[in-house]
Amino acid sequence: YMANSVQYAKTVDTPSVKLETTELHGRVRVAYADFTAAGAQETINMFKLPNGARILGGRLNHAALGSSTTVSVGHAAYVNAAGTTVAADVDEYKAAAGSTSATGSAIAATTALGENSVVDAPDGLVVTATTAGANATGLITVQMTYVLD
Repeated sequence: YMANSVQYAKTVDTPSVKLETTELHGRVRVAYADFTAAGAQETINMFKLPNGARILGGRLNHAALGSSTTVSVGHAAYVNAAGTTVAADVDEYKAAAGSTSATGSAIAATTALGENSVVDAPDGLVVTATTAGANATGLITVQMTYVLD
């Protein structure tokens, strides 16, 4: 038995159904931000993703931020298209992990962590990095790739 994805089925239906650019032929874009922590535990607004963007993935990189420190990647609170306020979630895209040594890691790397999710935030979605555990000092960079148009 041969099965078709939802998107492929749209292209062979009669009449065919146009796919969204986030499904086929869309342009991959990047959002990037860096921040130098100066001895604090804090949530940092890194960048804003546009409404309708399909998140493909990303990377978190950081210096050795100090002993007992952790860093996570999430989002600030926002209002979705239905008018519902969605609470901030500091680890939506990456759970808190030790940041005592310089390293890089994938973010939004699984369905549970937002990979392939579509931003539902008419005013945009602010992606955050959060340091905790102990005061962090050093460079933190976050980049995400997404498709919008």
